[in-house]
Amino acid sequence: MATFAIGDLQGCYQEFRDLLELVRFDPAEDKLWLVGDIVNRGPDSLAVLRFVRGLKDAAIMVLGNHDLHLLMVAEGCVKLHRNDTLNDILGAPDRDELLHWLRQQKLLHVEGSYVMVHAGLLPSWSVAQASLLAKIVETALRSRDFHALCRNMYGNQPDHWDGSFEGYERLRVIINAMTRMRVCTAGGKMDFGYKGVIQDIPAGYLPWFDIPNRASQEATIICGHWSALGLQIRDNLIALDTGCLWGGSLTAIRLEDRRVFQVSCAAGEGIRHLQ
Repeated sequence: MATFAIGDLQGCYQEFRDLLELVRFDPAEDKLWLVGDIVNRGPDSLAVLRFVRGLKDAAIMVLGNHDLHLLMVAEGCVKLHRNDTLNDILGAPDRDELLHWLRQQKLLHVEGSYVMVHAGLLPSWSVAQASLLAKIVETALRSRDFHALCRNMYGNQPDHWDGSFEGYERLRVIINAMTRMRVCTAGGKMDFGYKGVIQDIPAGYLPWFDIPNRASQEATIICGHWSALGLQIRDNLIALDTGCLWGGSLTAIRLEDRRVFQVSCAAGEGIRHLQ
């Protein structure tokens, strides 16, 4: 049995299937961990969503910002963006079943020393605290008040954590940190506008994972979301968004030995193995 963590799919179905073939994934024996953003912007989000759902217990995913955006569009709370590629899902005959399944997925997954989240964890959050906060959001996503959550989910404020926050402010900060954050200050103030490389981060901000003494530093965080960051493998960080959608690669890592596998974004060309 092997566990393969895979970066942001974003509707890149053919590359996903090529990568599974490369790693010889066997759903009867192996596990897939998907870091979120399985849909949107790529060419075949519907096929990805159907395939991942069909894997059942062989796949564990956490929700990314694009997955949540799909749910919000489907609820009529926001409009499609110009570059969205979600119409195939929205018009599918099995749309309701797929969206219901998506609402049941996790915001955070903890297993052993690994923590999987789409974007990151605020520096003050321990793994235990982050797990509790994620469960609050997961409960809201699955509740009868889901539509109200969608109406109040978008927004850049509050841009920091405060334990006194309640209601939708509390939910919004948790969602933004776990699905949108890339950089923050040492005090945990987030900047959602920055998407570039580490060298150009605005003064006063750092990658969330480089904040000194962050409370989750003893765990190994597996994440995606930041394509400009590229593949990062450290003792306590595995960042897997290698920009398949933008002409890069789709990346998997086998957690048992940290061996990396990649396929190029041109599905039939240049499948390669990294030793």
